[in-house]
Amino acid sequence: MMKKIVYIDMDGVLVDLEKEFDKFFYHNPHLKERYKNNPDHIQGIFRNPQPIEGAVDAIHQLNDSGKYDLFIATAAPWGNPMSSMDKRFWIEEHFGRLFHKKMFVTHRKDLLMGDYLIDDRTKNGAGEFRGELLQFGWNWEEQRWNEYPTWESILTKLL
Repeated sequence: MMKKIVYIDMDGVLVDLEKEFDKFFYHNPHLKERYKNNPDHIQGIFRNPQPIEGAVDAIHQLNDSGKYDLFIATAAPWGNPMSSMDKRFWIEEHFGRLFHKKMFVTHRKDLLMGDYLIDDRTKNGAGEFRGELLQFGWNWEEQRWNEYPTWESILTKLL
């Protein structure tokens, strides 16, 4: 049996980055003006954010099902070059070797070949992904919940 390929975005899907931004600005209000348009340029912001509720367990369930070959597909802000490294450390901390050499850092998710992409946005090529885009969580651009608002809804679809 061929496993289906699933790409999983990080920010807003696995990682609660909004909560990390809020925490940073609470402790550093003097930097709010500097980073208001690009909070993803804050050095170290990607290193230790909390996982989205249910994300870690859901990934393990998808992996344990034996149905899927799982990969990370994340964009890293060009203005924060250390973010790629921080994202890798985050993945290793929360998933051990599950994603060892299975991580794509790209602004062109439309070039990925696979069956599913779990992403909260359509930016960075996600909207043109050739497989099925499973729009997850809160849609910040349109201020509404996506079709798959929780990891439970993703598991219902895929398991």
